[in-house]
Amino acid sequence: MIHWNFFLQTNPAVTIAQDINEPSSYFPVGIQLLFAVGLVALIMVLTHLLGPKRATADKLENFESGIEIHGNARQPMAVKYFLVAILFVLFDVEVIFFYPYAVNFKQLGWDGFMAVLMFVGFFLCGFFYILKKGALNWED
Repeated sequence: MIHWNFFLQTNPAVTIAQDINEPSSYFPVGIQLLFAVGLVALIMVLTHLLGPKRATADKLENFESGIEIHGNARQPMAVKYFLVAILFVLFDVEVIFFYPYAVNFKQLGWDGFMAVLMFVGFFLCGFFYILKKGALNWED
């Protein structure tokens, strides 16, 4: 026979899950975030107020890793540099997508292998396209 108070009892697992989703459970995270932002702001204000303020010609001169300044820094850079950087990121991200396949290659079987071959094939098509267009040739 089931007693009437059986239905009033709560499951501890459900109670814990409900407690995690309560807004009050994020209170410690909010306190830590406020503390971190406050500390950064305090340090910036203190260094601005307490730091030395002697602006000499040597201090106001641009410094680039100890190398003397040659010309204007606002000269346009070659588009080839940015193209190679974007292509590097593109093919670097491709390698990241191999990790899930490498972890689960036994479970994926031949279907997974064919999917990875298609993935590599698409990237090889893109690679041959950029080679044909001369994106990696540095001579102008």
